[in-house]
Amino acid sequence: MASALPFACECGTVSGTLTIGPEGDHVICHCTDCQNLAHYLGHPRVLDAEGGTALYQTRCARMRLASGRDRLACVHLTDKPTLRWYAGCCRTPLFNTVGTGKLPFITVQLAACDAAARERLLGPPGGHLFVQDAIGDASGLRKMRMATLMRRFAVRAIRDIVSGDRRRAALFDPQTLEPIAVPHRLTSEKRRALRDRSH
Repeated sequence: MASALPFACECGTVSGTLTIGPEGDHVICHCTDCQNLAHYLGHPRVLDAEGGTALYQTRCARMRLASGRDRLACVHLTDKPTLRWYAGCCRTPLFNTVGTGKLPFITVQLAACDAAARERLLGPPGGHLFVQDAIGDASGLRKMRMATLMRRFAVRAIRDIVSGDRRRAALFDPQTLEPIAVPHRLTSEKRRALRDRSH
């Protein structure tokens, strides 16, 4: 049975709910891009002691916005297609998608979710990704292979395409499947500063 997990940015302007069900994956990602995003937005608090970001990957229409749609912003940290969404009002990191809704995919930053409801509905993560980029000793972390997560993502994406749910994704225009906020890319100087931070 599905349940609703509330989320909101730090100042409360952007809010909504995330439907939790059997098709989602709760993971901790330690990649340098996730770490750099937290520092770029000024929210290192979303990282755990090993530099991990708690994420929930699910079908794209499972996230519903209640307020703040016009305050959403998004950025490409690198030349990769990943689009990082955040609240423009307080720069809280919120979601990850690809650059277009043609490939349905959404990952929600769990630090923005209600803590008590998150613990009750999700429990511990299914595994940790990119532990080679973790801070400090990551030998005790339970690893998840990226191939495992990608297989699950592929099944969800196909269902979203076949069912038409990708046109009900809150972050993309239902007709064009383009993002509802204009993405921007970091300058080479800002990219260099983030790379220097992680070395």
